[in-house]
Amino acid sequence: MIKSDFLPKLEAAAAATKACLMDALRPLGSLPIAQGMRHAVTGGKGLRGFLVIESAAILGAPKAGAIYAGAAVEALHAYSLVHDDLPCMDDDDLRRGQSTVHKKWDEATAVLVGDALQTLAFELLSLPNCSPDPKVQLALISSLARASGAQGMVLGQAQDIAAETALKPLTFHEISQLQQNKTGALFEWSATAGAVLIGSDSVPLRRYARALGLAFQISDDILDVEGSAVLVGKAVGKDSKSGKATFVSLLGLDQAKRRAQDLADEACDALVTFDDRATTLRAAAQFVVSRDT
Repeated sequence: MIKSDFLPKLEAAAAATKACLMDALRPLGSLPIAQGMRHAVTGGKGLRGFLVIESAAILGAPKAGAIYAGAAVEALHAYSLVHDDLPCMDDDDLRRGQSTVHKKWDEATAVLVGDALQTLAFELLSLPNCSPDPKVQLALISSLARASGAQGMVLGQAQDIAAETALKPLTFHEISQLQQNKTGALFEWSATAGAVLIGSDSVPLRRYARALGLAFQISDDILDVEGSAVLVGKAVGKDSKSGKATFVSLLGLDQAKRRAQDLADEACDALVTFDDRATTLRAAAQFVVSRDT
């Protein structure tokens, strides 16, 4: 059972980060690139932004700064989806229940929209509204660069593409490493950005995020098998059709579900030092493995 105030908090965080992004895009007016950027950040659960805001609240970090950091990671995530959906990558026509950017406009526009969203993420982190301390700004920017670049998300995507033509399927360990890069790195950044805002680190939140990110990806693999495109908001069944190695293909559906739940429990256990302050983050872990979207 998901804790009753989790979904309202998730929705409130999504609304706050969305408002921040729309404010940032307002000066661009009706330029086609701006329209595409607004389209790309519309919809979605906003889970990464929520992790920033909720973990920051647990640590007593400034809420305004957390909203800007949350908006930054949501912009970064949206860029990755726009580029992921391109014909040269996953070639998808549907994302978040609406046409992908390259289908609504064209491929060149989608590339530029993704580029612009990526740079917007770092611009938001550089603003005094995020933090008045240049050292904190730099720490946020450099850590997000690592999490999203050739040591993190981009590396994971490259590993994913290489796996499609590999001579043998990836092992469980190899898929786990791939997904820790592709998905987990941004989860980890999101859950620890609040600590960076106050000039510290949080090992429990880092451990929480690593388990949560892997649970999220296993849940995604399960949804690709059991989910509905209407609910999920994107095409399903593509992994099995392409013969792609996933947690489900390696473990089987039932064992994948058990593994996802074990990871959610591991994420919750990592938060023991925060006691009741982390109740909503624990609910987030259960949400990740019980969601149908």
